[in-house]
Amino acid sequence: MAHAGIASRRKSEEIIKQGKVKVNGHVITQMGFKVSESDKVEVDGKLIESKEKRVYYAVNKPINVITTTDDQFDRDTVLDLIDVKQRVYPVGRLDFDSSGLLLITNDGELTNILIHPSYEVWKKYLVEINSFVSDNHIEKLSNGVVLEDGLTAPAELKVLKRSKRYSKIEVNIREGKNRQIRRMFKHFGYEVTSLHRTEFGPISLNNLESGQYRKLTKNEIRLLKIIKDENR
Repeated sequence: MAHAGIASRRKSEEIIKQGKVKVNGHVITQMGFKVSESDKVEVDGKLIESKEKRVYYAVNKPINVITTTDDQFDRDTVLDLIDVKQRVYPVGRLDFDSSGLLLITNDGELTNILIHPSYEVWKKYLVEINSFVSDNHIEKLSNGVVLEDGLTAPAELKVLKRSKRYSKIEVNIREGKNRQIRRMFKHFGYEVTSLHRTEFGPISLNNLESGQYRKLTKNEIRLLKIIKDENR
C-alpha cells in the first residue's frame, strides 16, 4: 500500500487494522500479508495498483564494474550500463573482478527469494584456474568444503578442459557466500584467474555481449514468477 502511494507504512497498518482492506474480495487484517501482481487489492472499496511497473533485465557485467547502485570512489557501477526509467537494483552481487550474468529489477520480493540460500536457486559459472585440477579435489569441492564462514553446500562441477598450467571448470552452486567460488578453489591451493556467470536460475546469458543488457522475455519472467509464487 505504501509503495502504491495510498498512505505511509504506519498509516497503512492502521487502515488494515480497521478492516478497510480487501484482497480478492476478502477482508485482510493480518500485517505483512503478501500479495502477487495478479491479486485484486481494494482500500475502502477502491481498487489500487502499484505506481511502478515491475521490470526485469539481464546484464552481462564486465570485470572492473561494481555491483552496487552507487560507489563512493566514483567507479563504474552496473547501473551505469543500463538506461531505464524505473529505480532498479541488482539481484545479489558479482565481484569486481568477475563477469557475467546479473539480473536487474525493481521486484523486491523476487530479489529476496533469488538471493536467499534457503530457496536454493542454482547459479552456473565458468571458472578458470591456474593449474591442473585433480579428480580428487573436484569430488571434494562437489561434496562441500569447510571455509572460515562454514561448510559450503554440495555443488555440481564439470571439468571442461585441463592441462598442467590451466583448467576450465563449469561450477553450479545454490548459495552465495562472499567470493565463495574463489575461496573454494583457494582451499586446495588453486588461484581462480577468471570467473564468469552464465546462468541464474532459469535465466541464461546466451549471446549477450559484455557490457550490454536486455529485457527478459515474457517466458523468462513467467519462470521467475513461478519461483516467487512457489516460495511465498
